[in-house]
Amino acid sequence: MLESMQKIAILYDASQAVLSTFDLDEVLNQILSIIRDYFQLQNGAVMLLDKSKQELYVKNHFGRSNVDIGFRVPIGMGLTGTAAKLKRPIYAADVSKDSRYIDRVKETKSEVAIPLMVRDEVVGVLDFQSDQIGYFDAGMIDLLTLFSTQASIALENARLYSLERRRAEQLEAINAVARQTTAVLDLDELLTVVCRLILEWFRIDHVAVLLAEGDGLRVRAYEGTLTPNVDMGAHLAPGVGLASQALAQGKSLIENDVTVVESYIQGFLETKSEMCVPLIFFGEKLGVLALDRASHDAFDQDDIQPLESVADICAAAIQNANYFDRMKQLAYVDGLTGIFNRRYFEMRIGEELERASRFSGRMSVIMVDIDHFKKLNDEFGHLLGDEVLRVVSNILKQQLRKADMVCRYGGEEFAVVVPETTGNNALVVAEKLRRQIEIHPFPGVPRPVTISCGVADYPTHGSTRDKSWRPKSCAARLKSIPSRGCRAP
Repeated sequence: MLESMQKIAILYDASQAVLSTFDLDEVLNQILSIIRDYFQLQNGAVMLLDKSKQELYVKNHFGRSNVDIGFRVPIGMGLTGTAAKLKRPIYAADVSKDSRYIDRVKETKSEVAIPLMVRDEVVGVLDFQSDQIGYFDAGMIDLLTLFSTQASIALENARLYSLERRRAEQLEAINAVARQTTAVLDLDELLTVVCRLILEWFRIDHVAVLLAEGDGLRVRAYEGTLTPNVDMGAHLAPGVGLASQALAQGKSLIENDVTVVESYIQGFLETKSEMCVPLIFFGEKLGVLALDRASHDAFDQDDIQPLESVADICAAAIQNANYFDRMKQLAYVDGLTGIFNRRYFEMRIGEELERASRFSGRMSVIMVDIDHFKKLNDEFGHLLGDEVLRVVSNILKQQLRKADMVCRYGGEEFAVVVPETTGNNALVVAEKLRRQIEIHPFPGVPRPVTISCGVADYPTHGSTRDKSWRPKSCAARLKSIPSRGCRAP
């Protein structure tokens, strides 16, 4: 009778303690504290089940254990793995005579492993050890088994509470990403915001955004605490790396040990785990979110759904930014020739003058005018005149540097901005352009097409947009000397 009352008292105290909190770590501490105090044990551990790998891992322990947090045992191996497999307590009164025993603690003489069960499913194992042979009798094992039912309920409650809290946080994170990305239309700014938000709301050490370009991927943005091993803007060949595989398959991929991935690209030196989520908008594969952690086994299947929701929002925002960029390009591109228009020139000339002023630089502007263009239109028709404008535009683009800018200023006039170029050098450029167009055969035009050029440089001829050049007077002077350039007055 006394023994029964003692069991009831222990179970009551145990249930009150382990069910008094929903915090998983606190529940584990309560479980181990009760076991240690009531049963005077030297070593004990709570091992939880990793379903995806079918392994038990140490979540918490006490005593002289050499078993580190995270130590793993496959189901079916050792006393703990056997208890999980058979779903019943396993006892070794003398571990030296039990072949299943995994020798981790030298002082251990006897060990008992009791499965933690929820609705006939194993969620973990309680593992206890003693430095005395035969320390655990039938009564103690029965009591520990009864206690394990309370512990199982507490662990399940803590798991469900943690899951609900995590889902609430994830929903808040998804809403935050949606609010803050839909209003950003500049692509570079958007990608920076995406990286910052993912780092803020999710347990990620480093995040990278790779966008599809040609057959491969290009690194467009990354942020975090790890050490980059790939340059910003680097191009990844198709089919190489986890990100390329995720994009090709159109589904999220998790690798909790990147060292085993064939042809893995070490984007960040400390990465141990990586999750890649494709960015897909209405079937169009835009790129990949690459999420890195500096620890093994950092991701699980529960991470996929919320991060895919974030990826979907980001994909829509990226597509919107792409549409906006295309519309902006259309607003700044001349429809006939495909080069920039006067609106773009007016915007950029101010920026180039400010840059030259700030860094004590030089720049020049070359104004180009097609000679006798009205007569050419009247004589050969506007369709041929339009073709001449297109060909002249292409020649100007081909003959200039990547840093130079050519715009259709209006009608048959073009404006060319040549940064870091003095007036004398700009005259050489102008003469090259004039000569290339003069010798070019224009189909349907029986005589050479020529241009006149005028040159003005900063700061010699002016320091502002309105005092930098006078295209009409310069062009007029050049027409009288068609083989040479001139400085603007």
